[in-house]
Amino acid sequence: MIIIAISHLKSFWTKYPESEQSLLAWIDEVRNAGWKAPSDIKAHFAAASILKSRRVVFNIKGNDFRLVVAVAYRFGAVYIKFVGTHKQYDAIDAERVEME
Repeated sequence: MIIIAISHLKSFWTKYPESEQSLLAWIDEVRNAGWKAPSDIKAHFAAASILKSRRVVFNIKGNDFRLVVAVAYRFGAVYIKFVGTHKQYDAIDAERVEME
């Protein structure tokens, strides 16, 4: 899969260095994935939450952080929509959030 807006993840781990290794691991796994449907994501990331509008929420570093992406299955692309702490995640609408 192609990951769009990795720069958002890099900016985040600069502010929260304890997230870096977990986000790098997520990046490696997603780049090597070939998701065609939400079930493909669940097969690899059982704790991922599948939302409407092709959105998926990933728990990062034992659920210390949350990552919201939109998946374009047809194009093999994943768009970063939000990355934040669990508390920051609780304050957003994961189905509508966009990176600033």
